[in-house]
Amino acid sequence: MGNTLENNMLENKKKRRDLLISFGLLALLFVVLVILENTIPRTSILFTVLKKGAIYALVAVSMNLLNGFTGLFSLGQAGFMLLGAYTYAIFTIPVELRAQVYQYYDGGAIQFTLPVFVAMILAGLVAALFAYLIGLPVLQLKSDYLAIATLGFAEIIRAIFQWDKIGMITNGSNLLRKYPYFKSVTFYFAVSGICIALIVLLINSTYGRAFKAIRDDEVAAEAMGINLAHHKRLAFTISSFFAGISGALLAMFQTTIQASQFKSAMTYEILLIVVIGGIGSVTGSCISSFLFIACSEWWLRFLDNANLNFTSVQILRPGFRKVVFSIVIMCIVLFYQKGIMGEKEFSLSGIVKRCKKLFSKSKK
Repeated sequence: MGNTLENNMLENKKKRRDLLISFGLLALLFVVLVILENTIPRTSILFTVLKKGAIYALVAVSMNLLNGFTGLFSLGQAGFMLLGAYTYAIFTIPVELRAQVYQYYDGGAIQFTLPVFVAMILAGLVAALFAYLIGLPVLQLKSDYLAIATLGFAEIIRAIFQWDKIGMITNGSNLLRKYPYFKSVTFYFAVSGICIALIVLLINSTYGRAFKAIRDDEVAAEAMGINLAHHKRLAFTISSFFAGISGALLAMFQTTIQASQFKSAMTYEILLIVVIGGIGSVTGSCISSFLFIACSEWWLRFLDNANLNFTSVQILRPGFRKVVFSIVIMCIVLFYQKGIMGEKEFSLSGIVKRCKKLFSKSKK
């Protein structure tokens, strides 16, 4: 009994120490970001990668909450991001500029403006509301059928938002623009970090344990008294809420928004990030998001330059980086079948233990 108490106390001390170190590292990260913003030109591609990486990290973690921790295979993230992006843009365009944006629809139907943060929360709530309504019939499906149904929903939403009949609200197939946006990298990191922290708290709560029980064995979970339908709807709604907020962040990042941007390819990219990072790992999704964006938009960009050929055969040409990037992804999937992190999380104590083992082996 005494040993058990001592072990629990030691574990609690380790968790507190890791938590304090994590907060310290996060504070250091924000300091580094502030320094970078004041020393490097804002036009640097580094800031593009950091902003987009933070946005994709949030939507990947929200998708992992559903696919990795609850076991529901959904492909509707692009649709929920669209709802969030449009909600934010529609309600934040200044009244005096609406005539310029809705020039084909007499200035639009909505003639008021909401504060930025209120509109961001509303973006998440609208996505969550649609998820709840769609989830009532759709969540009775399983596996591939659920994926097909949610993917179909995303495509239907994209088509409806380009429909001229509701152009007074969505501006039809035209761009939404002139809404407020932020250039600071720290803003995107702060919003994504807070949302991801909330998802982590949910995963470690009793609801999170119920989600994992449903993922592992639905029959056993129901026998334990877990309401399957309620918890599935809850996971689907919460995941969509954070996808809606990530859509609002994407609207700020791009400064313009159009429904045609939210194609099924966007959902596949997010799913790929989740798989590469590890299905069931929050830190894996975050790490793979930045790696994915950096590789696809920065590190391999030189491969598109035909003037850098090193052989007599012209290999490098526009679009060649996509070929190389596909090969890199295939190698990662082959050698890391469970993803970079698998179901594990990034732990400072784990790194310390590995370093100690390596150090002890080198001594021997």
